[in-house]
Amino acid sequence: MRKRILISIGLIFSIHLIASEENYAYETLAEDLSHPWGLAVIDENNIIFTELSGNLRIIENGKLNPEPLSGVPEVLFAGQGGLSGIILDPSFNDNKRIYIAFSSPDAGKKTNTLEVVSATLNSGSISNVKTIFKASPSRRTAAHYGARMAFLDDGTLLITSGDGFNYREQAQYLDNHYGKIVRINTDGSIPQDNPFLSNTAALPEIWSYGHRNLQGITVVDGVVYENEHGPMGGDELNIAEPAKNYGWPAITYGKDYSGATISPFTEKEGMEQPIKYWVPSIAPSGMAYYDDTLFPNWTDSLLISALVPGDVRRLKVENSKITEEEILFSDLGRIRDVASSPDGTIILATDGPNGKLIRVIKK
Repeated sequence: MRKRILISIGLIFSIHLIASEENYAYETLAEDLSHPWGLAVIDENNIIFTELSGNLRIIENGKLNPEPLSGVPEVLFAGQGGLSGIILDPSFNDNKRIYIAFSSPDAGKKTNTLEVVSATLNSGSISNVKTIFKASPSRRTAAHYGARMAFLDDGTLLITSGDGFNYREQAQYLDNHYGKIVRINTDGSIPQDNPFLSNTAALPEIWSYGHRNLQGITVVDGVVYENEHGPMGGDELNIAEPAKNYGWPAITYGKDYSGATISPFTEKEGMEQPIKYWVPSIAPSGMAYYDDTLFPNWTDSLLISALVPGDVRRLKVENSKITEEEILFSDLGRIRDVASSPDGTIILATDGPNGKLIRVIKK
């Protein structure tokens, strides 16, 4: 397998660009999928994943079950909306609990919102479906939902909630869920140490704010990494912390799609800087941390799937700075999600109406 040429775009810090000598090959796990979006790896032979069109699918013992799982709530499949993020409970092996994020239509209205449910995974179905979060207020757009999730070490759940595209100014206000990371307990209750509980003007779930469209989030040794789409340019990788303001749309490294200036500022006091940004955009999507040794040159790296032009960015982070960047798997087109398997292989979901699940194996 020919290795990819590395490029450096929009770097904040000087980084060391390397060409990996890892030898790998692709193994197709499933194909002809309807917009595969989120991956949750149970073990090396069993993977549960979402299709944006509304199906929850499972690979069992290495083979795709031809039938979707039943019991999935109604979703709005429109624009960027649909059945999206999925994550296993930290005690999944004991309780079989999963969490699913999706765009939820409001009954009898022309509005919708981001919803997160918990459910129990059974053979062929999910049950005990319970809503644990609904973003407020609802929106008329079908874009910028966020809909990714990660667990903190204390067992609380982080949920990314995008700015809804037409509501970007609301990302700077604490009375709504647009452009926020929220933190809840798995039963939907509010952790008593959430940062804005004492602010009567703030929604209690909010953990951080000033985000745009957060498409990847992962926790590594207690550090929360999140990536988000900029507008035209200015995609970001941030270290997210409670109560912090990440600036959107008051500061940005991108421009509006029309070419107009969104903000003349790239930094302001009281607003956080990304540890990396990309100009032009790469449209980052999912994100995982690779800590296995099957591919030793990739050990202890962030893997960020990307949609434009389509690849995976491998980043090494040391002391909150990017020290290495590599572009991988650029022959697969748009990649919607990436995950690490317990056997050290890497699972990729390619984007679109004829998507695939691909395993990256040692050659």
